[in-house]
Amino acid sequence: MLEKDIYPQIAAELKVQPHQVEAAAKLLDEGNTVPFIARYRKEATGSLEDEQLRELEERLTYLRGLVKRQEEILAKIEEQGKLTDDLRRAIEKTRKLQELEDLYLPYKQKKRTRAQIARERGLEPLANRMLLASDQKGSPEAIAAAFCQEDKGVKATEDALQGAMDIVAETVMEEAKVRQSMREHIAKTGSLQTELAKDAPEESQQVFRMYEAYEEPVHRLPPHRILAINRGEKLGCLKVTLATDHEDNCRRIERQLHRAPSIWTKYLQLAIEDGYKRLLLPSLTREIRTVLTEKAEKHAIHLFGVNLRQLLLQAPLAGHTVMGLDPGYRNGCKMAVVDPTGRVLDYGVLQITQSDRAREAAAARVLTSIRKNGVTLLSIGNGTASYETEQFAAALIQDNHLKDVHYLITNEAGASVYSASKLAKEELPEYDVVIRGAVSIARRVQDPLAELVKIDPQAIGVGQYQHDVNQKELASTLDATIESAVNHVGVDLNTASAALLRHIAGINATTAKNIIAYRNEHGVFTSRRELLKVPRLGPAAFTQCAGFLRIHGAKSPLDNTPVHPESYALAEKILQKLGFTLQDLRAPEQLERMKLKRRLLDERKERELAAALQAGTPTVHDILDALVSPGRDPRADLPAPLTRQAIVKLSELKPGTILRGTVRNITDFGAFVDIGLHEDGLIHISQIADRRIGKPEDVLSEGQEVDAKIIDIDQEHKRISLSIRALLAPAAEDEEDAE
Repeated sequence: MLEKDIYPQIAAELKVQPHQVEAAAKLLDEGNTVPFIARYRKEATGSLEDEQLRELEERLTYLRGLVKRQEEILAKIEEQGKLTDDLRRAIEKTRKLQELEDLYLPYKQKKRTRAQIARERGLEPLANRMLLASDQKGSPEAIAAAFCQEDKGVKATEDALQGAMDIVAETVMEEAKVRQSMREHIAKTGSLQTELAKDAPEESQQVFRMYEAYEEPVHRLPPHRILAINRGEKLGCLKVTLATDHEDNCRRIERQLHRAPSIWTKYLQLAIEDGYKRLLLPSLTREIRTVLTEKAEKHAIHLFGVNLRQLLLQAPLAGHTVMGLDPGYRNGCKMAVVDPTGRVLDYGVLQITQSDRAREAAAARVLTSIRKNGVTLLSIGNGTASYETEQFAAALIQDNHLKDVHYLITNEAGASVYSASKLAKEELPEYDVVIRGAVSIARRVQDPLAELVKIDPQAIGVGQYQHDVNQKELASTLDATIESAVNHVGVDLNTASAALLRHIAGINATTAKNIIAYRNEHGVFTSRRELLKVPRLGPAAFTQCAGFLRIHGAKSPLDNTPVHPESYALAEKILQKLGFTLQDLRAPEQLERMKLKRRLLDERKERELAAALQAGTPTVHDILDALVSPGRDPRADLPAPLTRQAIVKLSELKPGTILRGTVRNITDFGAFVDIGLHEDGLIHISQIADRRIGKPEDVLSEGQEVDAKIIDIDQEHKRISLSIRALLAPAAEDEEDAE
């Protein structure tokens, strides 16, 4: 493959045009970020989206690495004087690293093998005769006798024949076509078998009991099961074997060689059987399991990213003064009140579960704080003692007729990690570590994105087997997910934390701190252009970041929109064409008129407007959308988290009860739903819909509110099985009856 072949290859994979790939690759090579390219270079890339660009970037890196490896291999084989035209063409045609390495294997420098020793003893001519199988007469033993040389370690014909078979075994098993054919065959027909290790601890045996005598075809293994088996093997609890028909595999290899019967047939068969068991099978087993693991990890990492994005993009409950409650038994319930900007107004520790007297004192303390600080929302963490805290809050609201106060249950995952972090100490130096957790629980309902970016995404708990996958790739995907979410929403330049700013395109951790330092020294930013005065934020970084930073009350209304500064002149021309001015963006009645005109502009009129202004249609379209909604948060279109009534204890629940909950985590096998208890309920994939679905995320999303029926309760293990399908079934049956 040549560099020029990369663009058509990626274009075919992404189902786009080669010129789009080439333009995107050029922009990436110039140092532009994915969010910037996706948002502000649509004319160049043909409006490639964020996810397409990230996949393009990944494939570009892979294929460029392939080209580089091809060049290295061609040079090494040529140095050996063994590079033929056919081999060169085969190497240049490869599109996968595995196929490339198969072609290089016979020429690769290796440790001293049995075949190499046999070659040193002069047995390669004998091996070639055996491999060609052209001899129809004579005795193999008699032919082999001519190769006996005691000084070279070949004392008898048996030694000569064995050495020749060693060479044949290695030669055949290093044949690229043989390896590829057998790799595909075993992956298609083989199965993975597991059994419990006899010396595994009893506790571990319970965890992996389902794999005690388990077998499943390789091609049907779901990602989560592959990772579970890998974990069991790594812990020493499982013994894993790749089962396949060895005799049939050997016969398949023999047929691939197309050798007619000869005096060497028996020795050729023995050599193939030896090479298969000693060389090929162990190698292909490792390769197949590596491919399985890579696919499973890629799927798990992708799912983690999808869940994280949905969590980050939850609708904020802005404008509330929130009381965060971090439940607990022994150490009490930690309380913190924050105003709509996130500033701490009050804090303390409540004893809700100790005694009636302590509970009454806690109620009085909370009621005083609610009234004094104007609290309108209680955010209750879903950890230990969440049930008791929820009952406490519900009773307090009801008994005191607090009609303007509501509560909700908040996923507190990662709050303890944040509270002990260096960042939390810098942000809240005057508060104890336990209070910081309550502050985080309060703030994360006001703006989930701004608060959750402060936490290591792996501590948020929205994936599966996160500690079993490639940590570098996981970190890269999660960083990209956060970057995508933050730039999609945009941030307020005058209120954003350094933790949030560093995820903006073109801004790193150092630049983010410099922005905060400049803001603290000079006051609020009044113009995006003022960013150029920030140390180490030059024109290149400004170009990347400016469009994603908002300034409420800026000198120019455009600074509070997604319009990039490079397009300000165009934006003003568009306003003029529509009969408006920049100042109309500050007038609500004019904005309403502008929205009406915007709705009347169909695709044809947009193209005509773009042509008249000699601008790109995608850019004009985006500017029009931005102008009619300055300062708009795209999360405003999402459903806000719902408040709810307190529910009963686990011991009081029974099958058939219908509960309302929030999807907290999506896995390959189902979705975990927060129903207000410490224990989440599980909706198995088979219970999500009244039809067969491929993946839970095809139907459900992180943060979605769902109604589900309890179909089973395991009190001993505190497991609750839920079903959405059970609520849909009656309707489906009624439809069938009607037919």
